[in-house]
Amino acid sequence: MLRVDFGVLGEICAWVNGQAIELGPARQRSVLAALLVKVNQPVSLDQLTDCVWGEDPPRRPTATLQSYLSRLRTSLPAAWDGGIRRSGGGYLLRADESAVDLHRFRDLRNRARTGDDATAERLYEQALDLWRGEPFADLDTSWARAQRHVLQGERLAARLAYHDVRLRRGGHAALLGALESLAAEHPLDERPAAQLILALYRSGRQGEAFQQYERIRKRLAADLGVDPGPDLRMLHHQMLTAAVAPAPAESAPASTPASAGVVVPRQLPAPPPVFVGRPRELATLDDALTGDTTDRVAMISAIGGYGGIGKTWLALYWAHHHVDRFPDGQIYLDLRGFDAGNAPMPVETALRLLLSALGADPAAVPQRPEEQTALYRSLSARKRLLIVLDNARDTAQVVPLLPGTPSCTVLVTSRNQLPGLIAGHDARHVPLDVLDAAEARRLLLHHLGSERVDAEPEAVAALVERCAGLPLALSIIAARALMSPWLPLASLAEELRAESTRLDALDAGELSADLRTVFAASYRALEPEAARLFRLLALHPGPDIPPPAAASLMGADARRPMAGLVRAHLVTEHAPGRFALHDLLRDYATERAYAEDTEAERDAALRRLLDHYLHTAHAAALLFYPNRRAIELTEPLAPGAVPVVLRDQQQAADWLAAENQVLLWAVRRAADAGLATHAWQLAWSLADFLNRQGRWQDILTTQQAALEAARDQDDLVAQCRAHQTIARTHLRLGRYDDARLHLDQALDLAGRLGDLALQARANHSLTMVFSAQKRHSQALAHAQRALELYRDLGDKSSTADILNSVGWEHAELGHHREAIDHCEQAVALFEALGDPYGQAAALDSLGYAYHRAGDHDQAVSRYRHALRLFREAGDRMEEAACLLNLGDTHRSAGDEAAARQEWRAALDILDEIDRPGDDPVRTRLAARLGLTGDR
Repeated sequence: MLRVDFGVLGEICAWVNGQAIELGPARQRSVLAALLVKVNQPVSLDQLTDCVWGEDPPRRPTATLQSYLSRLRTSLPAAWDGGIRRSGGGYLLRADESAVDLHRFRDLRNRARTGDDATAERLYEQALDLWRGEPFADLDTSWARAQRHVLQGERLAARLAYHDVRLRRGGHAALLGALESLAAEHPLDERPAAQLILALYRSGRQGEAFQQYERIRKRLAADLGVDPGPDLRMLHHQMLTAAVAPAPAESAPASTPASAGVVVPRQLPAPPPVFVGRPRELATLDDALTGDTTDRVAMISAIGGYGGIGKTWLALYWAHHHVDRFPDGQIYLDLRGFDAGNAPMPVETALRLLLSALGADPAAVPQRPEEQTALYRSLSARKRLLIVLDNARDTAQVVPLLPGTPSCTVLVTSRNQLPGLIAGHDARHVPLDVLDAAEARRLLLHHLGSERVDAEPEAVAALVERCAGLPLALSIIAARALMSPWLPLASLAEELRAESTRLDALDAGELSADLRTVFAASYRALEPEAARLFRLLALHPGPDIPPPAAASLMGADARRPMAGLVRAHLVTEHAPGRFALHDLLRDYATERAYAEDTEAERDAALRRLLDHYLHTAHAAALLFYPNRRAIELTEPLAPGAVPVVLRDQQQAADWLAAENQVLLWAVRRAADAGLATHAWQLAWSLADFLNRQGRWQDILTTQQAALEAARDQDDLVAQCRAHQTIARTHLRLGRYDDARLHLDQALDLAGRLGDLALQARANHSLTMVFSAQKRHSQALAHAQRALELYRDLGDKSSTADILNSVGWEHAELGHHREAIDHCEQAVALFEALGDPYGQAAALDSLGYAYHRAGDHDQAVSRYRHALRLFREAGDRMEEAACLLNLGDTHRSAGDEAAARQEWRAALDILDEIDRPGDDPVRTRLAARLGLTGDR
């Protein structure tokens, strides 16, 4: 049956039985568009003229229109029962309205408005799927622009109605990406803003929900001079009072693909360029992971326990061929279980990477690994995810990373068999042996081509035998052959036979293949600079290295030698600009480095690498936190070291996030190498970044390494700074005795050095410790001493900070006038310095001072100003503390309901960011609300 369909929701199109037909030039398509908008209704010649030319028609528009209409009739099939007809003084297009996407869209939308939610969701999705882009996209007339404006309004209304239905059905998580985009496109429209706020709140991102409300409230005030409407204000009130209706369970099936607007993780490395054999293993994976089973965990291990056998390639090959089964994303983690020279990835680090891939806010991630696992399982629940855990060390490393729902599929690779995973979690075991002779020959055939392989069958057989079926060895020797097309394969086979030494076995006994011989053959074929870079890569911890770090290792441009290593298959570029070295090759590189490079050469390369990370991290810290009191890098940059040039805060944040695991290694490596200055300055450069992410243990680990190195080198300045940072971290965790112990040592060291800045900082920190312990007279004494020192030093930022502390301690001691005076000075100085975060802290103290003085109206005003600034800065802990104080003020003013509202909001924040149960703010809130134990 002949079917003709038309489209205006995009470019003007027509299809005959699904095949597009030519519709002529733009004005001819304008005629068709006008007829389609009023399908089965007559359109006068005057109306057609206006649609095509607007206010500037030609001298004889009727003749031209008739020409367009005649050509349109010719382009449509003669056997079709519809078509263009004369009607009165104009023309009409006769067709089934459902054949025109515009009318089908309106019909589906109208039916969705009257159906139940399940039906409405399906109909709205069908309606919105009809849109191919902007309506009338290829027409630029006044009529087309007016139609486009109307239809875009209809589309927006349908999208909003669809989102309302999805939100009612519990689809908040899947909608977040689309809602964020829509709210950004319509910044003054309260309806998409309200939908986004509700979705954020129901997704456990309450802080971002409040920030979004503040954002549109300010935008409406600035651009229109109005407050949010009643619906948005009601939603805000319901969030503050925890009265938002809970989300129903998502009623769509678990296999429903993610919304087009939602960003899902796509982390799989590239598939193997050549893959042969493994039919039984692939069939086992198909059966284990795509069949109708309740547990979807498979574990690929190596028989004999050695690397290079193709575990990762098998996993990636299977994953890429089944990617469509996992619409909610694919996550990949290299657990570094057998990474030469480096410890396996800690479970906490792996969990943070998994949570980051699932969109979790780093600042809201719990500290305890078991709670991180719980959050990970909550975020992955009911999602169709593929999680590839590559190179696992043991069962203990894997178990916390397993999701809690059978909708997810987990693929684990390891050199070990992980019997605990098989027995305790019903994982399907896929043991992987070397390739047989036929498969190994096929792999060489894929690499080298039939002409070269068939020409030397005996040499090929020798290569197969001496590579012992190990895919990595076969790929490397094939690369060697490709790089030297004139070289007979027999010569390569002889090279493998002649080398007498062996690469030491890993874990499970000796290798049947002479891997060192294979590696040596490729290594000897390298140009000198590429060979040198290969050796130096052993000094880098991995898991990968970018070009500036490689250049710093070499002390020269590394692009050409790196390209040589990639061509030789000794290094892989697994992501743009990120180069990785297989762990067996790292072993071999380490051997060659110790055999061929002097200790002085290795030390110089390490120094250049650490300089690269130190100078880049220092620059990133100053960009990311411009008001921080900076340290000077006292050690000159080593010749040949190449720091990354960072231009703005976003680049700084991206670099710190990408390199943070290597930076943690760099602190420890610098300490081990006796480079105390590098160790403590790297730790300093990382401290604020780690602090903002709530990674307290990483701060303590890096600072302790810096402290030990500083003691070994008798560097008193470095010791003092490390003690102070450790103390502030203990203070954050409520460990006041530990904080005081380190601060007493810091103050002693600063006195011995005669360093006023370090003395001021130590006194400042002691102020916070004594204040937290309610020892306000001692806190005030240390604050006043710090104030004197900061003023002598001319340090305005620190002066403003300590003025705030002096004011707070006066308020605690009942010195109201002194408290208000010092806090007002702090607010003014922070404002002059352009530091809104410091201003927020001072406003919070000023609110407290007014509260203690009995001026509740002034206190509330200052607290609300501070809250806005804390929310803009994203400091949830200070926001909670400010809400606690605001609630106290309301209670003192006699408004118990308002007080409880603020306290409840503060407690919700603490729950969200996982502050410990003995946190002083939580303790005070529980007392205010009459809570004991779990809420």
